[in-house]
Amino acid sequence: MNKIPDSQILVIFGASGDLTHRKLIPALFELFERKLLPAKFLIVGVARTRQNTEEFRQSLLDSMIQNRTTYAIDNPHLTDFLRSVYYIVCDTTRSEAYEALFREIEQLRNAAGIDDNLLFYLATPPIMYPTIASSIEARHQNRSAEGWRRIIIEKPYGSNEAEARALDRLLCAIFPEREIYRIDHFLGKETVQNLLVLRFANSIWEPLWNRNYIDHIEITATETLGVEQRGLYYDSAGALRDMVQSHLLQIMAFIAMEPPATFEPEAIRDEIAKVFRSLRPLSPDDIARHTLRGQYATGTVDGQKVPAYRDEPRVDPQSTTETFAALKLYIDNWRWADVPIYIYTGKRLAEKRSEVVIHFRNTPRTFFPGQCCGNSCNQLVITLQPDESIRLRFGLKQPGTNFEVSQVSMDFFYSSLIETRLPGAYERLLLDAMRGDSLLYSRSDALELSWHFLAPLLESWERDGDEGLITYPAGCKIPREVVDRILPDPCLLEENACTLCNTRRP
Repeated sequence: MNKIPDSQILVIFGASGDLTHRKLIPALFELFERKLLPAKFLIVGVARTRQNTEEFRQSLLDSMIQNRTTYAIDNPHLTDFLRSVYYIVCDTTRSEAYEALFREIEQLRNAAGIDDNLLFYLATPPIMYPTIASSIEARHQNRSAEGWRRIIIEKPYGSNEAEARALDRLLCAIFPEREIYRIDHFLGKETVQNLLVLRFANSIWEPLWNRNYIDHIEITATETLGVEQRGLYYDSAGALRDMVQSHLLQIMAFIAMEPPATFEPEAIRDEIAKVFRSLRPLSPDDIARHTLRGQYATGTVDGQKVPAYRDEPRVDPQSTTETFAALKLYIDNWRWADVPIYIYTGKRLAEKRSEVVIHFRNTPRTFFPGQCCGNSCNQLVITLQPDESIRLRFGLKQPGTNFEVSQVSMDFFYSSLIETRLPGAYERLLLDAMRGDSLLYSRSDALELSWHFLAPLLESWERDGDEGLITYPAGCKIPREVVDRILPDPCLLEENACTLCNTRRP
């Protein structure tokens, strides 16, 4: 697992953009600091912006200092790291421009004595994926007789099932499936990876990890932010595409998958695909009764008044795009038959929190006052952000003469590991791609199956337009309709009941 990658060149298309400056280069510098990059390694930024290598390096330095001051200012290794960064101006929309691009990359590779290994990262708008991939193939750079070629693409992988299939067919015709890395930064989080260890390294869970002992599962991802400067993208995507399809369904698969035969990437990805194949299709009745979409209105977040979604920059004033999505789903297999899984996610809510809650079944009888509420007595809570932690909740007797029960928890917080730094998601995922480890990347079949599952819901919401779209004030904990229609027991949110909202569009 700690193998140093082969010598290689990382080619970043769209290098002048925000993703490269805020995520990719800082992650690569962290890997450099931890001595996890190969001894012979170059980063080649490619974009249309007119600048030379020195100007590009300076822009990266300025960005790193601005965004992570303590980590970049006066760091003696930063200059050494930036010496491995180069920049090539290329109009990636023009196929003929790639010949000069790859000629320059080859010159850099030969000068540095690097093996014929290229990792392409497409940090560009998705509309450019087919053009770049096809142009790489046209210059015969999609394969190498003496090395390898890999490609990383960012979400969204299409906006519906048909587009996802078309993109996938194109990429798989150019690169072998094993060399295509569909990145999902949620899967790079340490706590998400720990789901696998928690389940498969501890015998206490496996006997309980099924429909006999688990009542239901919640998977949530809420945030206080609005769409910020992403209005144009978000208005064409929405919460279902942006969060559920790409992030939360993948987390669900980690929770629900069967133990793999071996801890090898393909064995684990086989089990993930089986979960998606077992999802119960959403009927029109399921969509009407077990799904909900909403859009934030004006409100207050962290003491600041914020605008409604329709008033955000670059958002259609008549938009029906959802900023909140909730759904109830089932996995029709032996382990999970009739165990509901509740997924909800939204923007401009009261807090930023992503977590998984496993709700175990209640005792057959209730003997003690205060024992619990509904089926939420015993919970395993896995928090992904902001306070990465794992908590086990159960009831204990309160001190005194009566048998009165209060809920307590045994907690583990990653922050308690004082001398252990949690690596960022992009650090782990970039390093895995450099090593050729695809465990935390989506495979073609799982991607298509997830789109296929959501297709009826997407079509229904697009067809309904404004009908059925609720609004909720920014800063709300969670829309009241989620409790009324989706969640099985209002007691699950009893501590937040006073902040539930119930605002409908006129």
